[in-house]
Amino acid sequence: MTSRPSCRALRFLFTSAALVAVLTGCGFMGGSGGSASKGGERSFTVAAAGDLLIHPQLIDQARTDAKETGLGADGLDFGPLMAGIEPVISKADLAICHMEPVIGKPKGPFESYPNFLVPPQIAKTAKDIGYDTCSTASNHSIDHGYAGVKRTLDTLDAVGLEHTGSFRTEKDALTPLIIDVKGVKVAQISFAFGFNAHSLPKGKRWLVNRNDLGRIETAEKRARAAGAEVVILSIHWGREHHPNPSTPQLEFARQLARQTGIDLVIGHHAHVVQPMEKVDGTWIAYGLGNQVARHDVPTGLTEEGVIGWFTFTERGGEWEVEPRYVPTLVEIPPDPEIGADGTPAGSAKGQVENYRLVDVAAELGRDDLSDLERSRLRLAFERVEGTMLNRGAVKDGLKPLTELPD
Repeated sequence: MTSRPSCRALRFLFTSAALVAVLTGCGFMGGSGGSASKGGERSFTVAAAGDLLIHPQLIDQARTDAKETGLGADGLDFGPLMAGIEPVISKADLAICHMEPVIGKPKGPFESYPNFLVPPQIAKTAKDIGYDTCSTASNHSIDHGYAGVKRTLDTLDAVGLEHTGSFRTEKDALTPLIIDVKGVKVAQISFAFGFNAHSLPKGKRWLVNRNDLGRIETAEKRARAAGAEVVILSIHWGREHHPNPSTPQLEFARQLARQTGIDLVIGHHAHVVQPMEKVDGTWIAYGLGNQVARHDVPTGLTEEGVIGWFTFTERGGEWEVEPRYVPTLVEIPPDPEIGADGTPAGSAKGQVENYRLVDVAAELGRDDLSDLERSRLRLAFERVEGTMLNRGAVKDGLKPLTELPD
């Protein structure tokens, strides 16, 4: 692991309000950065977030922002969109993203649902804000066949992001991803439930990992044999737009907890936040929601997400995991209202003007919020909190990394 400068997102921000938000966020972490515990045990932190899913409106925002910042590449700058979470992501010893779609070429063409093809500039932004590695197994992994998988992984390599879940060769598929995190060998494995209307190509069944308890057990054992001390599973599963985990999710979670030695399970795919739960000593994050997305019909829930913050501490030769969560929100500008004269009407105070991903608690720490802004943010925080705790995780110590401000 290499050290990362704090608050690099400042270069993306050019309004005084955004600057205040980041400066507030830069000081909130308070001793959770992964130093050795008081007893001298080894310890490190992991930040893991939800789906990165770039819809056309977000590409348009990146184009607008590039004109303002003069940054980015080929006319797109995703920095301002993502900057609000940089203080959290960059502070973790290991930061894991979920790259759900296929990455395209810098100037396009780009595609949305059902076969995603997104700008490669988002990968550079993910690296810039502090991500170290991405899971790439999803139901969209093979939207554009082998060529799409290869281009996605080539792009992640080019910006310095590790990756696992989809592969260019069978040898790669059999080689565990193990990252040195403060002297601890941490393996990441990534699996998905299926690939929509697409099938794995003949002769390349190894192209993307598909959910199967036996295959996951084998991947974990392979990682342990390669020296992994901790194994983290990223898994694409569940029902879209359902905050409650499905019965198959719950059953599979119990199989994973009881029949494998996986240390942490982080879930994706639902596009809404789902709870965390400790199952037989193993923390399961059923669904982290969307990190960033803009669905055709936003529901509020699809704009909310969670950054899971996990502190691993070695005690007596075993790894204990202390979970926290950071509610996030993609702020969506409303469609412009047209006045009687046929021109766009002015925006109301507190109305969102640009797509921005924010750390909800950090934003609520600002003293320049309107009542409308404060209400919107509090609703997001409280709704995420209610979901996160609705399987009784509070009794096992789950709580927000930063409490809801008064």
